Amino acid sequence: MSDDRTKPEIDAPEGPAPTELLSRDIIFGDGDEAKPGDTVTVHYLGVEYETGEEFDSSWNRGESIQFPLRGLIQGWQEGIPGMRVGGRRELVIPPALAYGPPGGHFLGGKTLIFVIDLIDVA
Repeated sequence: MSDDRTKPEIDAPEGPAPTELLSRDIIFGDGDEAKPGDTVTVHYLGVEYETGEEFDSSWNRGESIQFPLRGLIQGWQEGIPGMRVGGRRELVIPPALAYGPPGGHFLGGKTLIFVIDLIDVA
């Protein structure tokens, strides 16, 4: 898959933030499947659940990013495996699987929504 897909838009969620990881495939890929421990190349957009405010986007930097899954927040470690290259998945990640309770990280205590395009796995 090339990384020329356009930046997604995230609709404002309704209702209370979930307490468990939610995963929803927006586009099903047909390439290699990501497995736990793989290194993934992705484009992603992240917003806060409560406010809908964007806090990070690889699209804004104009390039995809590559990282080992085991180095990422738990919600990504659990939510990306099973995706196939070419896919786009939305993850809604509660604080316990993101940056923990308020106080440490600026996103601590927040439920996060990510839309992730899987470009490559290694």
